[in-house]
Amino acid sequence: MTATHEPASSASAVHDGPTFDSLNPANGDVVGTHPIHSAEDVDAAVERARLAAIWWRDLGFSGRAEYLLTWRSVITRRMAQLAHVSHLETGKPHGDAQLEIALAIDHIHWAAKNAKKVLGRSKVSSGLLMANQVSMVEYQPLGVVGVIGPWNYPVFTPLGSVAYALAAGNAVVFKPSEFTPGVGRWLADTFTEVVEGRPVLQAVTGFGETGAALCHAGVDKLAFTGSGATGKKVMAACAEHLTPVVIEAGGKDVLIVDEDADLAAAADGALWSGMANAGQTCIGTERVYVHRAVFEPFMAELTQRAADLSAGTDGAKIGPITMPSQIDIIRRHVADAVERGGRVVLGGVDAVGERFVQPTIITHVPEDSTAVTEETFGPTLVVNPVDDMDEAIRLTNATEYGLAGAVFSKRNGVSIAERIRSGMTSVNAVIAFAGVPSLPFGGVGQSGFGRIHGADGLKEFTYSKAITRQRFKPVLALTTFDRDEKTDKNAATLINLLYGGKKTIR
Repeated sequence: MTATHEPASSASAVHDGPTFDSLNPANGDVVGTHPIHSAEDVDAAVERARLAAIWWRDLGFSGRAEYLLTWRSVITRRMAQLAHVSHLETGKPHGDAQLEIALAIDHIHWAAKNAKKVLGRSKVSSGLLMANQVSMVEYQPLGVVGVIGPWNYPVFTPLGSVAYALAAGNAVVFKPSEFTPGVGRWLADTFTEVVEGRPVLQAVTGFGETGAALCHAGVDKLAFTGSGATGKKVMAACAEHLTPVVIEAGGKDVLIVDEDADLAAAADGALWSGMANAGQTCIGTERVYVHRAVFEPFMAELTQRAADLSAGTDGAKIGPITMPSQIDIIRRHVADAVERGGRVVLGGVDAVGERFVQPTIITHVPEDSTAVTEETFGPTLVVNPVDDMDEAIRLTNATEYGLAGAVFSKRNGVSIAERIRSGMTSVNAVIAFAGVPSLPFGGVGQSGFGRIHGADGLKEFTYSKAITRQRFKPVLALTTFDRDEKTDKNAATLINLLYGGKKTIR
C-alpha cells in the first residue's frame, strides 16, 4: 500500500489532498486509488452528518425503512459488482465474497423491518405507588455514529453496525480498513445515491490517523472491529471525549467434538470454519478439542476432507493472506507448535509462503504454545484430544478471549454450549449465529463488549428515553411541599403492607 499525491474524488467526502493505493494481495496489483482523509476532512464529514441526521431522524421508522429497503435491493442487484471489488481487495474467492454480501443484505432487511418494533414507544407498568402515571419508554437515535471496519469481511462486519445504526435513526461516518477502501466507498456511494445525495452515510478513507481523527471528531458513539491492541487505542482516544464505544476485538475460537458427534459433519465444520477466507475470520475455528474415544476417526475424516484443499488463484477455494504482516505471525505460531512437539498432519512451516498459506493441521500441541494462546488468523487448525467434555470446556475457557465457538454432540450440545464463556456458540453447525439477524453478535473479555445485530444491536445505537404522563391526581401526593404528616404515615403504612411481610421465593 503506497501513498501518492494525485487528486481523487468520492461521492462521500470531498478531497483534493494526498491519496493511497489499495493493492490486490494475490499479486500486488493496484486495485484503486483513494483519499487519505485528514482530521479536518473527518471533522467536516461529521458536521455534514450532523445536519443530515436531523433529516434522517425526522423521517421516522417507516420513512427510513423505505430507503434502507431500497438500498438493500440496490446491493442485491449489483451483488456481482460489489463481490468483484471485495475479491480484488481481499483476494477471497468470488463465491465467498458473494456469501458475505448475501448475509449482510439479510441483516439490512431485518434491521429496517424491525426497528420500529424494537425501538418504538411502548408502555410499561407504573407500579402501585405511581399508579396515577402512564409510563412509557422509547429509544431515540444518538445522532452521528462512527464506524471503523475491518478488512477480512469488509461488507458483512461493518454493516452489522452501519445498517443497525441507520435503522435506529443515526447518520454514520464509516472508516473502512486501508486494505479495503474500495468496498467502503462502494457502500457509502450506493447509499448516497439512494438518498439523493444527502450525506447520511459517508466514507472517510486512509490509515490509522484517519481512524484516530474519527475518534476525536465528536461522534456520539463509535463502533470498532479489529485487533485488541488497536481496540485499546480506540477506547483511549474516545475516552478523552467520553465517547462510548462498541468493541469487537477477535478471538481464539474452539470447536468441541463429543464422543457421540456426527464426525463427518464435525470435520466438515471444523475444516470450513478454520480454513475459509484463509482462516481470517474472527469467529472462525482455531482450536479443536475432540473426545479421545473418537479422536482417531475424526482425524481420518478431517485429513481426508483437507487432502485436496489448497490456497492460490485460478479457482482455488482459499485466497491469499490479505494483510502482509500476518504472514510472520502465522509462521511463528506454526513453528512454535512444531518446536514444542506438535505433530504436523498437513502443511507445516513450509506451507507459509509470501502471499499464500497452505492449509495446516497440527495435533497434540501443548496448551502454552502461541498456536493455542494467541489469535493466528490463518488457515491453521490445532486439534487436541481430551478425556471428557469437562476437560474440553476447561481448556476452551482457559483464554482471555470469549467471542464464539461450536459444539458437535447429539445429546449434550446445548448443555456444553451453556458452559462455554463466549458471546456466541453454535451447536452441530459453525458460525450459524452470524447468519441469524435477530441474534446479538459480540464477545466478552479480550474479545470486546457491546453488541451488534438483533434487538440488542438496534438499541446499541440509541439512548433510552423514559416518559411519564399523569392521568389523574395521586391518592397520596408525595412530591410536594404541601405533603403533611398524615400523608407520610399513610405512605409508610402502604409500603409496609406491600413489602414488609416475609415472602417465600419459589
